[in-house]
Amino acid sequence: MTIRQPKDQIIKAKINGGTMRGVLQFRKDFAADKTLSFQQAQRYVDSEVLRRCDPLTPRFNGYLIQSGIRATNIGSGLVQYNSPYARYQYYGKVMVGKAPKKLTNIPLTYTGAPNRGAKWFERMKVKDKKDILKGVGRIVGK
Repeated sequence: MTIRQPKDQIIKAKINGGTMRGVLQFRKDFAADKTLSFQQAQRYVDSEVLRRCDPLTPRFNGYLIQSGIRATNIGSGLVQYNSPYARYQYYGKVMVGKAPKKLTNIPLTYTGAPNRGAKWFERMKVKDKKDILKGVGRIVGK
C-alpha cells in the first residue's frame, strides 16, 4: 500500500461579513512517512498473528505451524497455512472423498494441549485483537 501525498489546500471561510483565508500544508515527506509506518504495522500484524496462533494451532509434528511460517509473506497482509490438511484442521470437521474433499459434520478430535484445535485464528482474534491493535497504534501513531 502506498499513501499518496495530499495536495496543499487553500481554505476560505466567511466570518461576520469578512473572509478568512488559510492554507493547509502537508509535510513534504508525509506520504513516504505514512507509507513506511503502515508497512511496518502490516509486518507487525502478520508476525503477531503467526506468533499468537502458534499455541492454538493443532500440532502433531509441527508441520502445520511451519507451513504457516513458510507460506506467509510477512507484510503482505495474507497469513496462510499451506499443508494438505490445513483446511480440515482449521474447520475441525472430518473431510471425505477424493479432492476436493467434502466436509462432514463429524468433529475432529485433537490431542495435546487443550487450547490447540479448530479455528485457531478466530479464537486468537477474540483473545488478542486488542493487544495487536495497541501495537499497531504505537507503530502508526508516531
